Amino acid sequence: MDKNRIRQAILDKLQADLDVLTRAALMAREEATHDESKATSKYETHGQEAAYLAESQARLATDVQASITLYKTLPLPDVAPGLPAAIGALITLENRGRPAHYLLAPRNGGLEITLDGHLIMLISPQSPLGSQLVNAHIGDTIQLPGRPSKVIAIQ
Repeated sequence: MDKNRIRQAILDKLQADLDVLTRAALMAREEATHDESKATSKYETHGQEAAYLAESQARLATDVQASITLYKTLPLPDVAPGLPAAIGALITLENRGRPAHYLLAPRNGGLEITLDGHLIMLISPQSPLGSQLVNAHIGDTIQLPGRPSKVIAIQ
């Protein structure tokens, strides 16, 4: 698989997420500052709750923007035969007789993209699976929940 196309699919997904978060943060901000959200007693907290929501969504949007910046410049070199997997490696495991594709990524573990009919999941080294994939070689056995899988390709 072409890693530049994988990168673009990741960037497209993150940009879509950023757009949704930005709109949601702006809507929550508008709600928090609207005249009808002003408290008329100390027990009315709707405006304050909307402000907290807007702040949280803005933080999430900032995190997604940082991910976009990171993935734009993240090196995704092909791994030479015999070398271990590292950040940027696309690793294929045999999972119940079928291939499962994972991109070893510095952040956004769990994000899934589909490219040419193949599901690719981003895995961070901090996750249980990611910690097993770092420095893995072709032929290594990786323990998935309830079953072992074999590394069949690293690129």
